[in-house]
Amino acid sequence: MPSLLPSLYFENAAGEVLTDPAGFLRTNWSSQKRTPEATKAIFENMLRALQQRGWSRILVNQLVMIPFTHEEQQWIAHDWLPRAVQAGYRHGAVVVSPNVLVRLATAFVTTSIQGLPLVYRSFNADTDARRWLELQPATPQ
Repeated sequence: MPSLLPSLYFENAAGEVLTDPAGFLRTNWSSQKRTPEATKAIFENMLRALQQRGWSRILVNQLVMIPFTHEEQQWIAHDWLPRAVQAGYRHGAVVVSPNVLVRLATAFVTTSIQGLPLVYRSFNADTDARRWLELQPATPQ
């Protein structure tokens, strides 16, 4: 019988990437200080998992995350996001941090998607984010 719980796909000091049986990725950022390489590894593994499964949705939990650096923001917005969209990424549900610096760093990334077929929604609770994400198409349309 298949598990109804998310399965660990990748983990490092920056956080973890899980595959959810509902057909989306779940990324939980850690509160630990991270290196740029650890950040990139999380994102590259999100991309790889999307490609392997043909999925289009990611739930990102940033509740305890430290802010992205300027360099991380630039790389995510201008390198990773276009590649992720090309691979089928279409819907992101973000459980936002109470830390205003995390929110600002994330806002930079989410407003850099102009012209890309990608929709982000922000939520204060994981259950609300999951509920919205499950209403979105599981595969690229």
